[in-house]
Amino acid sequence: MESVAMGLPRRWPCFWLLMPVVMLSCLPPCLSLELLPYTPQITAWDLEGKVTTTTFSLEQPRCVFDSLADTAGTVWLVVALSNVSRDFRNPQTLAEIPASPQLHTQGHYMTLPLSLRQLPCQDPAGDSRNIPLLRVGNDFHCQQQPYCNAPLPGPGPYSVKFLLIDASGSPRAETRWSDPITLHQGVAPGTIDTWPGRRSGSMIVITSVLCALTGLLLLAFLAASTMRFSSLWWPEEAPEQLRIGSFRGTRYTTHHIPPSEAATLPVGCEPGLDPLPSLSP
Repeated sequence: MESVAMGLPRRWPCFWLLMPVVMLSCLPPCLSLELLPYTPQITAWDLEGKVTTTTFSLEQPRCVFDSLADTAGTVWLVVALSNVSRDFRNPQTLAEIPASPQLHTQGHYMTLPLSLRQLPCQDPAGDSRNIPLLRVGNDFHCQQQPYCNAPLPGPGPYSVKFLLIDASGSPRAETRWSDPITLHQGVAPGTIDTWPGRRSGSMIVITSVLCALTGLLLLAFLAASTMRFSSLWWPEEAPEQLRIGSFRGTRYTTHHIPPSEAATLPVGCEPGLDPLPSLSP
C-alpha cells in the first residue's frame, strides 16, 4: 500500500499536465465561433415596399467581415421565426445547411450565399442603380431549389442573422440576431367598411365643407354667366333720337355755291293757285 501510495504522486503531475490538452481537444467547434458586433436591420434607404406581405429588404453587411477577409468562405443569411431563432444550431458541414422548405417544418432556413468580395466597404451613395440591400423572399420563380430565396409564407415575425462558413463547411463568425420583423398583412375585400354613416366625424365635416364650397362656386359661376350674356337675351332700349319715325340731323350748307335770294312772286302766284287773268287782248 505504501509503495502504491508512493507511486501515485509520481504519476499525477503528468496527468495534470495533459488535462488542458485533453480539454481543448474535446471542445466543440462552435465554441471558437466569433461573434461580430453587428445587428441586421431593415435598410435605411427611402424606398417603397421595404416591407411587403412576402418580402423585406435588409442592409448588406458591408465591412462587417473585413477582419476575416482572408477566409475563403461564404456569408449566409439565416432566416428563422422569432420564437425559434434562439434554438437554431449552426451547421457544422455543408450538408447540414437547412434549405428553404425547412421553414415550414423546423422554422428556419439559410439563403442568399455571398462571397466576401461581394460585400465591399465602398458605399455606393448617390448611385440609385446599385443600392446595397438584400431583398429576402424575392425569388417568386423558386422551383424547389435547395437554397433559393422563396417568398415568405406568413407575416412572421422573423429574425435574421449572417453566418460566415468556410470552404470546409465550418462556421467561422456570426452576427447578432435582428429584432423581430413583421410583414404586412393583406385585408380581405369583404372586410372593408364602405358605409358612409360609419365614417369619422372629422371626415364628415370636411366632406360637408367641400360640398358647400362647391355649391357656392357653382352659384357664382351661374351669376357671372347671367350678367355676361344678359345683353343677348334682353337688348337695351334704343335712345329716343334713334327710334323709328324720328330723324335728327344738322343743316348742310354748301360753300362753293353762294346763297341766292328767293324770287318774290306776286300775290296770288303762289304755287297751286289759279293764275291771274291776262290783260292782253
